[in-house]
Amino acid sequence: MNDLTLVLLAAGSSSRFKCCSKKQWLRIGHKPLWQEVAQKCVETKLFDKIIITSAKEDIEFMKNYDSFTFVQGSSTRQKSLLNALKEVQSDFVIVSDIARACINEEFLKKIISKKGKADCIVPYLKVSDTIVYENETINRDKVKRIQTPQLSRTNILKSALDTDKEFTDESSAIVANGGSREFILGESEANKITFVKDLNLLSCLEKPSNDILSGTGFDVHAFDETTQMYLCGVKIDSDFGFKAHSDGDVAIHALIDALLGAAGMGDIGMMFPDSSDEFKDIDSKILLQRVVKKIYDFGFIIVNIDLTIAAQTPKIGNYKLEMRRTIAKILRCDSSRVNIKATTTEKLGFIGRSEGVGVIANANLKYFDWTKI
Repeated sequence: MNDLTLVLLAAGSSSRFKCCSKKQWLRIGHKPLWQEVAQKCVETKLFDKIIITSAKEDIEFMKNYDSFTFVQGSSTRQKSLLNALKEVQSDFVIVSDIARACINEEFLKKIISKKGKADCIVPYLKVSDTIVYENETINRDKVKRIQTPQLSRTNILKSALDTDKEFTDESSAIVANGGSREFILGESEANKITFVKDLNLLSCLEKPSNDILSGTGFDVHAFDETTQMYLCGVKIDSDFGFKAHSDGDVAIHALIDALLGAAGMGDIGMMFPDSSDEFKDIDSKILLQRVVKKIYDFGFIIVNIDLTIAAQTPKIGNYKLEMRRTIAKILRCDSSRVNIKATTTEKLGFIGRSEGVGVIANANLKYFDWTKI
């Protein structure tokens, strides 16, 4: 055993990345970036344990992919790291960012070879450009571009970060707390993804798979004479609506399940439980908007959807175009990719007896192709 834990930070919101997908969910083949980076680290066999920090809204989905130790992050990098350090039992810890995606094994070994030489081992890059600070040209030979991963004594790092002062890297916190650090020359290939243009610097990453991912959804709702009817987000002229915890839009509910199914995110009941007052009488378009945001955040693109609405009554032919346009706007796609079909059950079953409506939905997704940015 190497008495060494790796913490990979992946709880950020990607606010500076400014893309339709969070950078930690960019796909490398079928794998999200965070999993690709973590598994490469596993293959080195240098770490006794790997801990990954995650945003609250991501963590349950991450657990579907792998069995690492996942820790909920916080509002800042430093607070997220402190949460992760609670799970560290080894004397030494290496901290890196998922966005530092092209770290090779030899670079890690070079850092680890300095273990114990100082409280923190820090890779850096030299600066070749002229540097001006507050209108004064300074000696560029005295300037260092700090990188991660950084190797620290665990107890020293915990103590250094337990402060209200925010630090942008581990070594700065340790030095401010009276600890020591030793610099080693870093690697220019270990670029960090901060902005979209940084993706052009990462030659180690495979492009996303072009497979199509398909999901289905099915839902039924009984009629209720005390409510208004909504289908696909459109108000339907009817003497009754649906019996439901939300507004009862059975078409959107089926669509949500189809989208979640294609993405491997579970089902509508897991995301919006009918036991929660938060979703009482809620407009189902709001639920769909939340799902669509998650779909895009997690590295997917919506290709098309197909809905079959089975109803003896009401007749929805005159509403189809408005339904398509309403759904397409929420899905961020052209209305030609939203198909709405209507059928009856030839007066058979509860639908044929005009007691309710059933909807079958199909959704197709693909991965966001970051290589085409």
